[in-house]
Amino acid sequence: MSRPEDLLRDLRIDRRPEARTPASRRKWVALAVLGALVLAVLAWHATRPVVVDTALARPAAEAGPPTLLDASGFVTARRIATVSSKVTGRVAEVLIEEGMKVEEGQLLARLDPTDARAQLELATAQLASSESQLAEARTQLALAETTLARQQELLGRRLVSQAAYDQARADRDARAARLASLEKAVEVAREQRALALIGLENTEIRAPFSGVIVAKAAQPGEMVSPLSAGGGFTRTGIGTLVDMDSLEVNVDVNEAYIGRVQPKMGVNAVLNAYPDWTIPGSVIAIVPTADRSKATVKVRIALDSRDPRIVPDMGVRVSFLAPVDPEAPPPSGALVPEAAIVRASGEDGARPAVFVLEEGRVRRVEVALGAEANAERQVTAGLVGGETVVVAPPPGLRDGERAVPRASRR
Repeated sequence: MSRPEDLLRDLRIDRRPEARTPASRRKWVALAVLGALVLAVLAWHATRPVVVDTALARPAAEAGPPTLLDASGFVTARRIATVSSKVTGRVAEVLIEEGMKVEEGQLLARLDPTDARAQLELATAQLASSESQLAEARTQLALAETTLARQQELLGRRLVSQAAYDQARADRDARAARLASLEKAVEVAREQRALALIGLENTEIRAPFSGVIVAKAAQPGEMVSPLSAGGGFTRTGIGTLVDMDSLEVNVDVNEAYIGRVQPKMGVNAVLNAYPDWTIPGSVIAIVPTADRSKATVKVRIALDSRDPRIVPDMGVRVSFLAPVDPEAPPPSGALVPEAAIVRASGEDGARPAVFVLEEGRVRRVEVALGAEANAERQVTAGLVGGETVVVAPPPGLRDGERAVPRASRR
């Protein structure tokens, strides 16, 4: 039976290098390498800069007057026309395409002129015939007047009877009446020819005003009629023409706030397609009727810009501006996006703050807040404008932490 000393000797761990096996040594080396990698990753994450969204704080003095009301609407054209022909006919040629600029009176399309040209030729022939008959009647009248004068002279000398004289006078009067009738017939023939000429001109469709073609509705070979087509196979127009100088904005204002809107008051319009472009304008008129279903009142707004980027049916957001008091001091501080404000928790008594990005690090700046306007907040103390602020700071962002703007991310 083994002695206790032998049993204790068997339980003892031999830590001498020569007593370790190769497998145990590899295990310890792998654990050491793994630990080093974990420490390296943690160190890299600890020193890696935070990627943040940024915006530039604007000086409040450059922001303009405060906004009384916001509304949305669409760009519309006061002069828009579906250009059609005056007569029904088959399209022979179309000279327009979408986006083409045309001038007033410019030829847009032609209809088949065969019938109109035939009517003009017929009217021209009828006019020539009437003019020929008129010339013959004038000659005959001249002869009748000469005969009447001769008969009157002979009657005075008692060389012809009274009956012969009366016959000559009646012939003269008849020929004078025929001449007057033929003169009227010539006038009618001329009017008919002028009407036929108008019919031929109506086969040419011209622009009623200067503008831009926004839609092409017909192709050669199709029928066009100024009347509505019952079967759906006849076009009612060649295309749609818009006068881009007549563009304005129509917005719907809630009737509860329509009292804030006044004619000629200033506005700022922002197109949905260009959210960074502010277009100044003014109120043209308040349409004196309300929409019962939406409880809104339509307001017409003129834009001060005639930029080609403004096109009909674009969505637009309009801010109605408060009147500016020229004697009031300019506002102080800066304007920042509402999402850049870090609200106080209410427990530690901290004031609202923003994170300012400076030289690759963020600095927490406590601010005093003012009025809100157009998704922006006025900061009356803490910022002066021109600072780069962090928008929607990520949770856990600390003062002095490294950060980089999202646009500068590599």
